[in-house]
Amino acid sequence: MTQPELAGKVILVTGGAKRVGRGIALRLAAEGARVVIHYNSSEAEARATAVECAFEGQPALLVRANLESIPEISRMFDEIAERCGRIDGLVNNAARFTRFDPLDITEADWDFIHSVNLKSVFFCCQNAARLMRKSGGGRIVNISSLGGIRPWAEHAHYCASKAGVIMLTRSLAKAFAPDITVNSVAPGVIPFGEPDARAASMIRNTPAARAGTAAEIADAAVYFLRASNFVTGQILAVDGGLSQR
Repeated sequence: MTQPELAGKVILVTGGAKRVGRGIALRLAAEGARVVIHYNSSEAEARATAVECAFEGQPALLVRANLESIPEISRMFDEIAERCGRIDGLVNNAARFTRFDPLDITEADWDFIHSVNLKSVFFCCQNAARLMRKSGGGRIVNISSLGGIRPWAEHAHYCASKAGVIMLTRSLAKAFAPDITVNSVAPGVIPFGEPDARAASMIRNTPAARAGTAAEIADAAVYFLRASNFVTGQILAVDGGLSQR
């Protein structure tokens, strides 16, 4: 039987310890990939996920880094290169989310979101692409958001960061072609636990008449990781049709 196309591929998932990142990591492990799980403060969750994502009988490789720090990002990729010899795929999943009236947002509030949601995404892409080019290419998937497509009044800083991820994806797709593809998955409402009033309202307005799941985001990420280099610079909204309203 032919092995899955991702079998044995070294794929880093940032923020892979829990929530959507965990769902992506588990799906990649099921595809036979050698998953590398990044975490910052969620060590216990990361270790549990690593056991579930075992490769050849060993827990998945864990790498810790504060993504606000460019030197730590560089160190993380150096560690992956040293321990795995290469990197074939990157899923930029780690992100932050806060809610403020735009009139109340401070510089610290802005930087708290953008340092991880946008700045770190670029530098992770940069470091990954340098390694990928040494081994013949690779695949990058950036997790953006419905908030990068539709404006949310009390999340202006977050929406700006995710819209930035979308344009960054398109720009890097051109810059890194033809050997490295760069695509983005834009999730809709993916609740973990009971949704708050705002999320519940969004779910009611979703044409699919339900919320999404981490597994559905993972499906989209896997599609891009397996696709040919003729699929690049694309933004796939996995949102039950909500972005069309």
